[in-house]
Amino acid sequence: MNSRPIYPQFTALFLFPKGSPRDSRLLVSARAFRGFADGLVSVMLATYLNAIGFSPLQIGAVVTATLLGSAALSLSTGMLAHRLALRSVLLGASALMFATGLGFAVSTSFWLVIGIAMVGTLNPSSGDVSLFLPTEQAMIAGLVPDHDRPRLYAIYNVAGVLAGAFGALAAALPGPIARAVGWQISSVQRCAFVLYGLVAIVVFFHYLSLREHRHRPQRSRHETHHALGSARRTIYELSALFSLDSAASGFVGTSLLVLWLHLRFALSPAATGILFFTAGILGAASQFLAGPLAKRIGLVRTMAYTHLPANGLLVLAALAPHAGLAITALLLRALFAQMDVPARQSFVMAVVEPEHRAAAASVTNVPRSLAAAMTPLLAGWMLSKSSFGWPLVAAGLIKIAYDLVLLFAFRRLPEIAGAQRQRRNEPEA
Repeated sequence: MNSRPIYPQFTALFLFPKGSPRDSRLLVSARAFRGFADGLVSVMLATYLNAIGFSPLQIGAVVTATLLGSAALSLSTGMLAHRLALRSVLLGASALMFATGLGFAVSTSFWLVIGIAMVGTLNPSSGDVSLFLPTEQAMIAGLVPDHDRPRLYAIYNVAGVLAGAFGALAAALPGPIARAVGWQISSVQRCAFVLYGLVAIVVFFHYLSLREHRHRPQRSRHETHHALGSARRTIYELSALFSLDSAASGFVGTSLLVLWLHLRFALSPAATGILFFTAGILGAASQFLAGPLAKRIGLVRTMAYTHLPANGLLVLAALAPHAGLAITALLLRALFAQMDVPARQSFVMAVVEPEHRAAAASVTNVPRSLAAAMTPLLAGWMLSKSSFGWPLVAAGLIKIAYDLVLLFAFRRLPEIAGAQRQRRNEPEA
């Protein structure tokens, strides 16, 4: 079947690396469609469940089941991906996404919804924690040369972020629509989950049109039976280190920063909204600088050298005597804080063999998502004791420690791994 999906017009705004195949645009476009759907239902999920009669405790259980189920599915699929065709994994995930949307649209039983949440693809936030993410990252890594990966990952990430933001904005529409047509708001929200399922059909045809990776990746002569190959120790170490960084980020999530700004400076909701919208745009745009910087100084130095000033500015924001300085520090931080993301993704792909990339992406991404959920409660406790920015100080210092360990322990790892791969590919005498 020769399907020809229509790319969203915004893909024309991104300058893809020279020589990028058509598959790169298909994957970015699919990520954008999924980002919009995730942003829509993540904002709407709690209010919809409340409207159909779920208690706050039940809603919390559903969100937890969604997070744990997505993590388990991503890890298990990633660890088997070296035995599978990645394109087939994405097609299967699209079918599961379709079933998830319809399941949430028609189910009102608590235990049935819990079951769908556990095995489905729904994300509890606009960020991607589903099995799509490691599979797409592994495919992208093979589409362009090493030096172009950070730019392609930046395009991929920013497309998802921007589409997710528009999806979150669209979550405000069910109320006005319900009033206009005379429906209950829960009925309109139910249609949003149907839309989530329809988006799955769109991305299914995107994946169906992929020309690369239709078969299993070629395996090297030195392949081991382990899903991570010979790099498993390195990947486990990186996963632990990335999880430490993510746990520190949990201290300064958007909701907690909003709370701190309100408690410390009595900042209005309108002002905080403008602040975080601006910070989001700056953070997304800054990812495009990762590629040129990585070409000059390397992936690990790009991660550490851009992260260190961002974390220093986080501590300075906590020490700021008035709102103006705190806001300035937070906006300057946004200029640096996301530049490490495409560099980090490229770094992980650089230290493993191609057939182990999906597993490596799973093992490094899923624990990060879970670690970020561990620290907000502690941050809330800190703010309940004092309006001083102790969560910002804790996050900044932990992240600085992460940067220093990463810099000194792994700065030469991609070069070493590349040399090893080159020797392995040399013909035997």
